[in-house]
Amino acid sequence: MSFGVHSLDIDVVREAERIVEFLGHCVHTVYRRSGIVVGMSGGIDSAVMAELSWRAIGKENVLGLVLPERESNPSSSEYAVAHAKKMGIEYRVKDITKTVESVMSYAERDAYVKSLVPEYTEGSMYHIALPTDLLERDSFNVYVLKVETPDGTIHKKRLGTQEFRRVTSFANIKIRARMLHLYHEAERLGYVVAGTTNRTEYLLGDFCKYGDGGTDIEALAHLYKNQVYQLGRHLGVPREILERTPSPDTFSLPVSDQEFFFRIPFDKLDHLLYAWERGIGVEETAEALGVGLDAVKRAFADFASKNRATAHLRVMPYSLEA
Repeated sequence: MSFGVHSLDIDVVREAERIVEFLGHCVHTVYRRSGIVVGMSGGIDSAVMAELSWRAIGKENVLGLVLPERESNPSSSEYAVAHAKKMGIEYRVKDITKTVESVMSYAERDAYVKSLVPEYTEGSMYHIALPTDLLERDSFNVYVLKVETPDGTIHKKRLGTQEFRRVTSFANIKIRARMLHLYHEAERLGYVVAGTTNRTEYLLGDFCKYGDGGTDIEALAHLYKNQVYQLGRHLGVPREILERTPSPDTFSLPVSDQEFFFRIPFDKLDHLLYAWERGIGVEETAEALGVGLDAVKRAFADFASKNRATAHLRVMPYSLEA
């Protein structure tokens, strides 16, 4: 079949059945465990994972963990809890602020952000972001720190490599803290931890090693984000989750996944990525999607760069041969 806007369409009934069978096999035959723990973020990926999990092994064998910290968007927990109740699975809400703080204090983080943007004061919020207009113009993957002070004023600073690493290291503590709590529950109950990384994130490296990238089962990693949404609609995921803008939810100032990492609108991203992964030509891709040739070239170059830079995340740690 030729490439086009329908290339990502899937048979949602068959795909759901296939994943349900896979999950049941992994839990009972591969791991010989009795249940699944899902970290429920209030986002589409974890929502779909939870829906598939209870269909695979029964509602009584699925635990949804909602793991906010003091800077999380309140809507994340609200949506996750409402969805768990709708499904009828057991859920728990555990604030992980103390876990995060035990590794690196928020005060230490704040002091560093203030050293970069002196206007950063108590009550300020921040995030980091990339230019989101990759399809419109050439630009580098250079992050900008954005600070919003209590009076609503915005301050920005372009980050160097070392500055970017220090800022993201704190955000990654939050992600790894969540995984610590997920595995505590899984080991206590004899369950497995289900991952929620989709193929879009997997190919481009938008996941944290030993955080959301450290799980027992990755049942969505073959599906692009677009396809996860298709499954979500089929499975009856709540409307507020389906319509929510995807976000990492690791910064005090809200930021979308497009702003934080992907740089391309989601209505174009997955189709471009699908074409790149399968070696479909620039001209064919541009014509099929109604995107300019230069835009496709920029997207393909960005995909190649991200995929190459994050290759180490997709393999076991390097070791010497015997």
